[in-house]
Amino acid sequence: MSDSPNKILVVDDDADIVRLISIRLQASGYQVETASSAEQALGLAAAGKFHLVITDLRMGGMDGLALFDTLHRDDPGLPVIILTAHGSIPDAVDATRRGVFGFLTKPFDSQELLKQVASALLLAQPARGDDSNAWRSAFISRSPAIDNMLQQARLAAASDASILIRGESGTGKEVLARAIHQASPRHDRPFVAINCGAMPEALLESELFGHAKGAFTGATRDHKGLFQAANGGTLLLDEIGDMPLALQVKLLRVLQERSMRPVGATASIPVDVRIIAATHRDLAEEMKAGRFREDLYYRINVVGLEIPPLAARREDIPLLAGHFLTTICAKYNKSVNGFVPEALELLISAPWPGNVRQLQNIVEQTVVLCTTPLISASLVQKALRDDVGGILPFEVARRNFERDYLARLLQATNGNVAQAARLAQRNRTEFYKLLERHQLSPALFKTV
Repeated sequence: MSDSPNKILVVDDDADIVRLISIRLQASGYQVETASSAEQALGLAAAGKFHLVITDLRMGGMDGLALFDTLHRDDPGLPVIILTAHGSIPDAVDATRRGVFGFLTKPFDSQELLKQVASALLLAQPARGDDSNAWRSAFISRSPAIDNMLQQARLAAASDASILIRGESGTGKEVLARAIHQASPRHDRPFVAINCGAMPEALLESELFGHAKGAFTGATRDHKGLFQAANGGTLLLDEIGDMPLALQVKLLRVLQERSMRPVGATASIPVDVRIIAATHRDLAEEMKAGRFREDLYYRINVVGLEIPPLAARREDIPLLAGHFLTTICAKYNKSVNGFVPEALELLISAPWPGNVRQLQNIVEQTVVLCTTPLISASLVQKALRDDVGGILPFEVARRNFERDYLARLLQATNGNVAQAARLAQRNRTEFYKLLERHQLSPALFKTV
């Protein structure tokens, strides 16, 4: 089978729906085959390879989830999008838990369908041996939000523009920075990372810019800083929002002049380094408070990327939990096959203030203590209760409250933004900005 155009199988016992989807997909350049039942679809799948399957949930005979389970056994990397006129949260949770890529309710929006199709095909490519996407393999995700972010990251990686990555602690900011480096023309040069909030100002300056012999007590020899170590490559300035103001001035000068002077040295050294900065702080608020320089902000934020918190992309939780389970079982030489459904649902519904890092810790704890082939709900519940990451930092708690508050408003108003804004006593423009910040779509809250 040719890899271009992508080959999609559409399965539905409603001939009009099949015809409508086929027209939309073919107009977008996809190759389409159709089936009127799950049984017919299995026959077509056995005869030829597909890149994506779009299936109705409720059909006579085998339903869409049963079709997915059968296809998934033979080809775990094959993405499946499920369509249904009977959409509900339990159906969506069950579909997501099993590993279904997408879940759309009929009548569906054609643009939303095409968006999910594009995301599914893009995310499926690495599993099908497409080396062009190897750079992003560390991001285990089927989330459209992550996919969109990675597409922006790929475009930014091709340039030398400075990048600012924003995201809560534990979301994977350094993982994204390494991926950008891997996708960039500098991929065969060094990638160096430093946490700007983890050391005193004097030590941080020496680590970044180096020092000359005799620059201070204990400086018994010349020391190359991380700018020199990363020369020709990429330097990640993690938690740049914690950098002292005096050091921000020196960093700005280096970025402007493309040269630096080690502490105690008399001559400057040219440096060729691509800067990626990362922070969990709101730098706009830090600038207002006088803790972060505006000129430095615009220098490092040529391209801005934001990693959504794990709680905003719950469709990734089963995928990540399964990935961590496999790697941790190998680490401890244990044989654990998975989670009971109730345990997985606990993971999906947990608040995750510590994000992906916290999820990894929880899975590791449950694997270590598990004595059965499947991890129980009680084991997950205990791990979540005992985990110190369950105490939210103030900024995270405030952001989570804001997101939940906005979601409740949209639910109460059936997705009516004007009405929700009035209840919140905010003007509509400001309310839309709040929704955009939390990636909340009013359309998702409308009921038919």
